[in-house]
Amino acid sequence: MARSLLLSCRGGFENDCAAEMQQSASQLQVAGFARTKPNQGYVVFECFNENDADYLHRQIDFRSLVFARQWQVITCFLELDESDRISPIIESLETLPDVCCVAQDWPDTNDGKQMSGFCRKFSRPLEKKLCERMQCQARAVLQLFWLDGRHVYVGYRLVDNSSTYPMGILRLRQSSEAPSRSTLKLDEAFAVLLNDDEREQYVQNAQHAVDLGACPGGWTYQLVRRNMYVAAVDNGPMAENLMQSGLVKHYREDGFKYVPERNNISWLVCDMVEKPSRVTRLMLKWLTEGWCRYAMFNLKLPMKKRYAEIAQDLQFLRQGLEQTGQQFELRAKHLYHDREEVTVFACLHR
Repeated sequence: MARSLLLSCRGGFENDCAAEMQQSASQLQVAGFARTKPNQGYVVFECFNENDADYLHRQIDFRSLVFARQWQVITCFLELDESDRISPIIESLETLPDVCCVAQDWPDTNDGKQMSGFCRKFSRPLEKKLCERMQCQARAVLQLFWLDGRHVYVGYRLVDNSSTYPMGILRLRQSSEAPSRSTLKLDEAFAVLLNDDEREQYVQNAQHAVDLGACPGGWTYQLVRRNMYVAAVDNGPMAENLMQSGLVKHYREDGFKYVPERNNISWLVCDMVEKPSRVTRLMLKWLTEGWCRYAMFNLKLPMKKRYAEIAQDLQFLRQGLEQTGQQFELRAKHLYHDREEVTVFACLHR
């Protein structure tokens, strides 16, 4: 078995992805180190011992990783002849577990995007050659990560412990009715940070929600779209089409000072531009005071030591939620539509 993992991420966040993977491996007492270069869009984590990459891939919950978009166990790295790319890939399958399908990724960088057309053309002949080897009941995917048309990392990932989206990216289109592009962040958060059962249970018609720092209404739009009643808190103006929906009440107040008028608020959302530690304390207060059941919010990251900051903020949240003695959920992700920020979902099960 292989000794390495490959984790894809947004270009420029390689060090954060590497630091998080190093910490996750250390917690499982697995020794290794990360190899990466600035803006290459991926990290390779090398384990010192055989089988440790597979062990990490099975033991670390992929949803617990903030900066990784997708990951795979690397079984080999191939330098291919352009006259026959398929045969070496077929031969490499001897070191893989049973697989149900094949997926092709590449770095989400300007150079990497040139691989999109190549992979589309390569898919059909590759799948034709692989069809007899695929087993529909298998729980692993043959994962190819192309650096260019001749160099590829071959490996696998577990279906139930990896992203379901191509390249780990959910691409969304902005509605013409949404007042700002920030709306895509909350739309993606509902899809990525909640599973199907959670969305059905947690997100329902006629719920009451609060949007702190709502102006001009990008996040409020997503709540209205889901037929929620929204208290939009911001000193700035809200988009007129949202106010005409009949679902939004505008409070011209400071989001840090606002106290809810109701005691049946389901959702708190927040995309305020503020120090992440200050937003973290505010979100914890809303949850532990029982002012809301679920919270979805963004933490704006500093220019340096971004992983250290988000790890500290999440630990503060985790400790505060643990002190309630109640079951809770806490997850965070650097989403595709995020920039220098991380989106967090938290809830207390009362």
